Amino acid sequence: MSYPVTSQPQCASTCYQTQISDWHTGLTDCCNDMPLCLCGTFAPLCLACRISDDFGECCCAPYLPGGLHSLRTGMRERYRIQGSIGHDWAALTFCLPCSLCQMARELKIRE
Repeated sequence: MSYPVTSQPQCASTCYQTQISDWHTGLTDCCNDMPLCLCGTFAPLCLACRISDDFGECCCAPYLPGGLHSLRTGMRERYRIQGSIGHDWAALTFCLPCSLCQMARELKIRE
């Protein structure tokens, strides 16, 4: 004899929950790592290629349209850093060297 299913399994109180975090360093904390600061200031595309490579993407990704935005958004998603695509766009558009330095510092800390 079979019994009909009358209710579906429900999530218990021990469901997996992801924790949202913040960037470990601020956008304007560039002087915390002077070699990165200098590289971000005088050779931002070289730093962007290094970030892309360290993140596991092709080192040419920053040269593609929207490549840097994709890297920053991907980094936020991978590490569960709160923010938005709009914030990523603003950081990269108005403060590219600081944004690149922040991304490089985050990768250093997370590795």
